[in-house]
Amino acid sequence: MTQLPGLLDIEAIRKDFPLLDRVVHDGKKIVYLDNAATSQKPRQVLDALNAYYERHNANVHRGVHVLAEEATALYEGARDKVAAFINAPSRDEVIFTKNASESLNLVANMLGWADEPYRVDRETEIAITEMEHHSNIVPWQLLSQRTGAKLKWFGLTDDGRLDLSNIEEVITEKTKIVSFTLVSNILGTVNPVEAIVRRAQEVGALVLVDASQAAPHMPLDVQALGADFVAFTGHKMCGPTGIGVLWGRQELLEDLPPFLGGGEMIETVSMHSSTYAPAPHKFEAGTPPIAQAVGLGAAVDYLTSIGMENIAAHEHAITEYAVKRLLEVPDLRIIGPTTAEDRGAAISFTLGDIHPHDVGQVLDEQGIAVRVGHHCARPVCLRYGIPATTRASFYLYSSPAEVDALIDGLEHVRNFFG
Repeated sequence: MTQLPGLLDIEAIRKDFPLLDRVVHDGKKIVYLDNAATSQKPRQVLDALNAYYERHNANVHRGVHVLAEEATALYEGARDKVAAFINAPSRDEVIFTKNASESLNLVANMLGWADEPYRVDRETEIAITEMEHHSNIVPWQLLSQRTGAKLKWFGLTDDGRLDLSNIEEVITEKTKIVSFTLVSNILGTVNPVEAIVRRAQEVGALVLVDASQAAPHMPLDVQALGADFVAFTGHKMCGPTGIGVLWGRQELLEDLPPFLGGGEMIETVSMHSSTYAPAPHKFEAGTPPIAQAVGLGAAVDYLTSIGMENIAAHEHAITEYAVKRLLEVPDLRIIGPTTAEDRGAAISFTLGDIHPHDVGQVLDEQGIAVRVGHHCARPVCLRYGIPATTRASFYLYSSPAEVDALIDGLEHVRNFFG
């Protein structure tokens, strides 16, 4: 097997992930390269979910019996783990949602209903980028349509990076919120957070960072980022589906209004009015994703035990090797940065005139799972004049042998289509 510097003990790690032993299509062992869409789950997370449902299942915060107290301790314990994982100043700044999309929508709606100085209205502007996932475009379009605020965005360079040459025109004195991805899910680009945050702070704008493609792959320190909000999701970082996170600065969470109303987020209720519980509960209406939070807590434990710095180094080595090998494939064009520097572990490409859906289907027949389409980032495809891409994305259990399998698979695709 190809040896690369910085790799984790892949064989040992892969033993933790039952699905990676699965065989498909006439006995072919699965080569899972769709980690930007969702990651596989280690036994430690699966066991935590089973243990919760088998031994502790109850609603949280509302009962004094033993099961309710155990479930509450597990749920709030997961909040403590996430807060430590992202270096949050306070556990009360960690809000559980059902995914990153809900986290982003939560901020957009809070700002639409907020009082001054946070209110977004027809006199204000919203800034995003052309490389965003639809989840960080559509909520701001909806807010713009509802309030009359002007939506602006940074364009892209030919090599798949943000064009910040007009940063003072995109982020102005009228800008209320700048929302952008830390790592692109389609291009793999790692964005220059410091420059964007610095400009936003100069004009008094809030900053929201979508860390969905960052939290699973690299150390995430919300204090070092300098942002006001950070959103990410559990299912891409070895956790279950149905759980996301919004971190926000405590003073903002205290001042901003809730998005959803219902049980648990209230302090008092009368038929005339209600008052709200302090954050984070103000933003967690109804029965929360209890089991999912427990699973996310277990995922945080698992990732922490390996070390996010070690995971980042492993993925850098795998990505560097993958970029090198992909560039050797005739007619293949990487959409995004063509070096491993300042990029994540998702690599999108086209292969001559072969439609990405056809590429994906032929690879699937060989047991290789990749993503095809516009990856919920259609403006990127429009920018580069392509209908879609094939995307291979790697994680802590990805191996050089799987990169080699992808390259062999692409050769088979080229031969298949002549």
